[in-house]
Amino acid sequence: MISPAGSFRIFLSSEPIDFRKGMDGLVAHVANHFELDPFDGAVYVFRSRRADRLKLLVWDGTGLVLTMKRLNGGGFTWPKPQAGPVVLTKVQFDALFDGIDWRAVTAASVRKPSFLWPTQRSGASFRFPSA
Repeated sequence: MISPAGSFRIFLSSEPIDFRKGMDGLVAHVANHFELDPFDGAVYVFRSRRADRLKLLVWDGTGLVLTMKRLNGGGFTWPKPQAGPVVLTKVQFDALFDGIDWRAVTAASVRKPSFLWPTQRSGASFRFPSA
C-alpha cells in the first residue's frame, strides 16, 4: 500500500469530480472550492462518479504529485456530499485507500504510564505522580 509518511493533513472531497481533470484542474478545484492552498503539503483526495477510483494530489516540496488508484471490484466508502472538504486522520486514510469503510476505523488509544521508571544512565530514583 502507498500511504503518505509523516504528519500530513488529509482532505477528502465529498463530491465526485470529473476524472478527466489533471493536476492543474485539481489545483484549481482545491483553491476555488476548498479555499485552501494546494501547495501547502496536504494530501487532497478525490473520487470518480462511480466511486471505484481515487486521485491523490500533493505538493511534495519540489513539485506536484498526482496518484490514482482503482479498486478491482466494489467501490470506496464515501461521505455524503457537503460543502468543503472532509478532514481524515492517517488511520482513516489508510482504511479508505485499502477499500475499507474508514468511518468505522479509529486509532487505538495509548495509555500513559502512571509513573516513570528510572534509567540506569540518569541515576534517578522512582518518581510517582502527585495525587
